[in-house]
Amino acid sequence: MEVRIGIIQTPKELEVELAEDVDRDQILADIEKELARGDGVLWLTDRRGRRVAVPTAKVAYVEVGAATADRRVGFGAP
Repeated sequence: MEVRIGIIQTPKELEVELAEDVDRDQILADIEKELARGDGVLWLTDRRGRRVAVPTAKVAYVEVGAATADRRVGFGAP
């Protein structure tokens, strides 16, 4: 699953590719909880085990993609 985070006052996005076995609903709940605090740090662990931290006060938006099993490419795509 891919998570894109927009940072305030910068045109670039931060992309984090999460492990395939991560629960999408749990990630959404964790992101919402941290963003609601407003002064914390959002920590994500990518599929290689690296940890990424983003100060929640600097987050412009968060885009959570579909799980990789839900994505279809080619002739089998609906």
